[in-house]
Amino acid sequence: MGLFGTDGVRGKAGEKVTAAAAMQLAMATGIYFKPKATTNKILVGKDTRRSGYMIENAIVAGLTAVGFSVIQIGPMPTPAIAFITENMRCDAGIMISASHNPFWDNGIKFFDSDGNKLSKEVEQEIAAIYDNRELIDESQATCKDIGRSKRIDDVIGRYIVHIKNSFPKHLTLKGIRIVIDCANGAGYIVGPTILEELGAEVKVINNNPNGYNINETCGAMHPEVLGSAVREYRADLGIALDGDADRIVVIDENGEVIDGDILMGTLAAYLKERGELKNNQFVTTIMSNKALDDYLATKGITTHRSEVGDKNVAILMKKVGSNFGGEESGHIIFSDYSTTGDGILSGLQALAYLIHSGKRASEAFSTFDLYPQLKDNIEVIDKTPLDEIEGLDKLKKEIEDANIRHLFRYSGTENKLRLLLEGSDKKLLKKYMIKAKEFFKQRLA
Repeated sequence: MGLFGTDGVRGKAGEKVTAAAAMQLAMATGIYFKPKATTNKILVGKDTRRSGYMIENAIVAGLTAVGFSVIQIGPMPTPAIAFITENMRCDAGIMISASHNPFWDNGIKFFDSDGNKLSKEVEQEIAAIYDNRELIDESQATCKDIGRSKRIDDVIGRYIVHIKNSFPKHLTLKGIRIVIDCANGAGYIVGPTILEELGAEVKVINNNPNGYNINETCGAMHPEVLGSAVREYRADLGIALDGDADRIVVIDENGEVIDGDILMGTLAAYLKERGELKNNQFVTTIMSNKALDDYLATKGITTHRSEVGDKNVAILMKKVGSNFGGEESGHIIFSDYSTTGDGILSGLQALAYLIHSGKRASEAFSTFDLYPQLKDNIEVIDKTPLDEIEGLDKLKKEIEDANIRHLFRYSGTENKLRLLLEGSDKKLLKKYMIKAKEFFKQRLA
């Protein structure tokens, strides 16, 4: 497995993501950005995992060792790091988080000076430096060239104001009851604060991080918890974040999940209605349901598909001239306000549409029906290239002949193979999902 995955570097803290590895990676990153530096500052934030202390200190050591000054801002959402990196004119930004993974994992995400995630090409350059011990040794700063670090605690206000400004000024959340599940993660302060300052009646759950409970039976990975709370408090809407708050799951007033594809399709049509969807172009990934494309086509919106990962969505958005895109998993990008997925920002846009519709959430977001789809995962030991697996082409052809769309891909962050089948006949979907799982288990598990 390479150093970088779908979204930065991720793995078990103390095993793959060690203090030594984090320091070496920070040095490599600093060496890469040094020739491009204008302020000689790099921003570092993190989520609420206990291992964040270890990794943060290692990153600070690595960056200062190659001559960068470091600004530490503590627990903040990933999209806040992207925004503040650009806002504070830093040369790069680093977020320490394993997103939706359990507490024992951690990761390191990178942003350039414009708040964009790094391209694969840049990641490969940094990985090459990481493996070049001689270059790292000769790049060590000495004397007055060694960097310094400082911690700033008041930058949270910059992000709060920025996200609040994305909400239409003629609207208010007064009279709206919202439950927000913060996943005991990085959004536990800013999420509730923004909703309350916009006038909502807010019930907050899972906002007491202890270093170990991030994503633990809560947040976007466990929407049933939020669904129960929405019903209990008779809320108008529920918002579930993940550990680094770059992802959202929305719950209607009945406690039911609003599917990510339906959420994006509804918001895309709403943006077009307001004349705010740039070039009438929308970007999603190969994971989304084809019903999304078909629905948006009726609204005069063209859909484009990228590889999985909100970084890939953002790249394609720029290419086709779109300002809106996302993944059905809840990473949604409003590029007029953010360079990356932002759960809190997306929640505000969903609320703006809900108020505009004048309907209850269950009705407002019932804009189209999805085609039947099955998803599953298989734990794998090695990620054998799929095109090298004997018999896979034959299996794919059989599935396609049954009028079923298929997608088999490895997770970029875990040792898992992800399976997706989509078609009109649910019985056939179940039949071929069983067959596909058995096929891959015999060859990979």
